[in-house]
Amino acid sequence: MYLTFDRKHYSADTLIHLYTNLVKPRMIEEKMLVLLRQGKISKWFSGIGQEAISVGAVCAMAPDEYILPMHRNLGIFTGRGVDLAQLFAQFQGKKSGFTKGRDRSFHFGSKPHHIVGMISHLGPQLAIADGIALADVLQKNKKATLVFTGDGATSEGDFHEGVNVAAVWDLPVIFVIENNGYGLSTPSSEQFRCKQFIDKCIGYGIEGVKVDGNNVLEVYDAVIRILEDIRQNPRPFLLEAITFRMRGHEEASGTKYVPQELFEEWGKKDPVTNYEAYLLSEGVLSQADVAAIRAEIREEIERGIAIAFSQPDPTPDTAEELADMYAPYVQQVVAPVHAGTEKRFIDAVQDGLRQGMERWNNLILMGQDIAEYGGAFKVTEGFVAKYGRARVRNTPLCESAIVGAALGLSIKGYKSMVEMQFADFVTCGFNQIVNNLAKIHYRWGQNADVVVRMPTGAGVAAGPFHSQSNEAWFFHTPGLKIVYPSNPYDAKGLLLAALEDPNPYLYFEHKAMYRAITGLVPDGFYTVEVGKAATVQAGTDLSIITYGMGVHWAQQIAKQTPEISIEIIDLRTLLPWDKEAVAASVKKTGKVLVCHEDCLTGGIGGEIAAWIAEHCFEYLDAPVMREGSLDTAVPFSPALEQNFLPQKRMYEKVKALAAY
Repeated sequence: MYLTFDRKHYSADTLIHLYTNLVKPRMIEEKMLVLLRQGKISKWFSGIGQEAISVGAVCAMAPDEYILPMHRNLGIFTGRGVDLAQLFAQFQGKKSGFTKGRDRSFHFGSKPHHIVGMISHLGPQLAIADGIALADVLQKNKKATLVFTGDGATSEGDFHEGVNVAAVWDLPVIFVIENNGYGLSTPSSEQFRCKQFIDKCIGYGIEGVKVDGNNVLEVYDAVIRILEDIRQNPRPFLLEAITFRMRGHEEASGTKYVPQELFEEWGKKDPVTNYEAYLLSEGVLSQADVAAIRAEIREEIERGIAIAFSQPDPTPDTAEELADMYAPYVQQVVAPVHAGTEKRFIDAVQDGLRQGMERWNNLILMGQDIAEYGGAFKVTEGFVAKYGRARVRNTPLCESAIVGAALGLSIKGYKSMVEMQFADFVTCGFNQIVNNLAKIHYRWGQNADVVVRMPTGAGVAAGPFHSQSNEAWFFHTPGLKIVYPSNPYDAKGLLLAALEDPNPYLYFEHKAMYRAITGLVPDGFYTVEVGKAATVQAGTDLSIITYGMGVHWAQQIAKQTPEISIEIIDLRTLLPWDKEAVAASVKKTGKVLVCHEDCLTGGIGGEIAAWIAEHCFEYLDAPVMREGSLDTAVPFSPALEQNFLPQKRMYEKVKALAAY
């Protein structure tokens, strides 16, 4: 034996349980490598040599505590009792797999098994673990969450954000770093300068432990001890497991970039053969026991493969594919009871948030400075005093981690609202939104009950980084819903509708409207229909299809041109947008201008104009026209900003269109 084992107080049953769980993923991998060489599977990420980390962790965790694994953590899935037939069907892209053939390997989760699988971007997993742990803290559950990352992935900003948030919020998360010396082909010396990852702990104010990642008993004991502590005294812990990847990053990449002597050295430290030899030497197992355990596992593997391989490939069903982008939900619109009172746009947003907090006690608000300070625009002013800091949470400056934490909360049945201080700053959380929130239901049926509020727009002389209209970035992403109210009534009704819906929303609110636009807003709870446009004013000569501030520009132009009968359609919802309302207006007037505040090129107006040209061509009496802001960044100078914005050009387009 090249490893030293200390059984401590652990019983023979525990030792055998660890052994059985250690052998199973190894035997599955050996079978998968054979199938790969035979061309029966297409890709494989090998965890051979690293099994002890997964097995030690999964055997230590309670079955109802969440684990967030990565590529080389097959032992997590087998240790949680995932049915091998379904697991192999997942590997083969079969319909009975966890993702219905839509994703591969371990890119899936399973709520019954309390597992949340990875996405290829690696780092975002850590923040999701934060959200799951936060839910346990809020519910006063004495539980912990464990999340894996590799040494290479610690270079990502998501690692820093995830660990930092857990530290600041005292979240019971175990961050396991599988330090195997390489990120694909890049050695550790080119990834980081620290000699060991536990040295980073002091910078976050947390504790850490380094273990031999090939020693299943050492890993198991370390996780057990950490769990016993942080379940009672919630806080994060970093566990660094030293190990080695005995095969390529994935099989096609090979291992030529790794010195051969490392394979020889680490081959002697094989976690399976060393532990098996230890149990045999201690009399815990006999050769007959080993043979029996392996025979039973082999039979289970062959049975699972036979079932999975006998299944046909998925038959495409376009309706099902489209439907599964979103969690099932049919909105029941709630009409207001009373006419209401005059409110500013910002008051309507605040009113919607307040009523959301009162209606859903599982709604958590998160954002920079939103607690005592009340947010950059004072939307949440007074909320802490009323709802408490547990539900109104100041966050560090880490948009990615907070969006990820919101998704983690959703996995545990919470609703959350994340406030971007400015819509521009969403770039720092972009990956979480477009790759996690938007795709998670399509991939494995987990909804993302998250609303991201986006103070947006120009006209307030705030310059290039506080004025962008960026709704088009997300309009292209299936799985998201996007609303953009133009008036106080819709602001409240659409916000409550978004909070009610279990799907992810981007809620755009124009900063220039906050205190400049007023209107009647019902005091009670009501919702506005998502996906339904509004006819702001009827007309017969031409249609202006717009949203947000564009609605007010269109109204001003209509007043300036009383000789032209202008119909104004306020989309209100951008994803999905109301094709029926647009078609009806085009058929009525025969002329259409599509406009928005966003830059013209690549804007949402281009998609709508193309759709009109394709589906309403025979009703058109003129070319479909578009207008938007200049294709530049948003300038700071008020004079330059007014030239950037499309209002004047909209007026000229209306005159030209009317005269066509």
